[in-house]
Amino acid sequence: QVQLVESGGGLVQAGGSLRLSCAASGSIFSIDAMGWYRQAPGKQRELVAVITSGGRTNYADSVKDRFTISRDNAKNTVYLQMNSLKPEDTAVYYCNADITSLRLSYMRSQYWGQGTQVTVSS
Repeated sequence: QVQLVESGGGLVQAGGSLRLSCAASGSIFSIDAMGWYRQAPGKQRELVAVITSGGRTNYADSVKDRFTISRDNAKNTVYLQMNSLKPEDTAVYYCNADITSLRLSYMRSQYWGQGTQVTVSS
């Protein structure tokens, strides 16, 4: 079994910063891409940032130059540094990872974290 556990969410004032962390654990053979998604009330889940196993990154236009995604492969962990936060960044943030498991005949699948709430007040 594979688990993704997020941490670092909370309440922050506009202009402030937060750093989210997501650690993968369990029967992992390898991890390809890892990313962060978010979902605000009444809206669809959207991609915020993604990072490949080789370190290539991609960001939503709304967060470019404010957010930075990174990963530590030795720790199976992905981070999202969020600076200059705006009220419109308020959402539940979900970690996502493309993982090949040691179980189920090396099955490759997408895994999701439980979500962490980020609230930015004005």
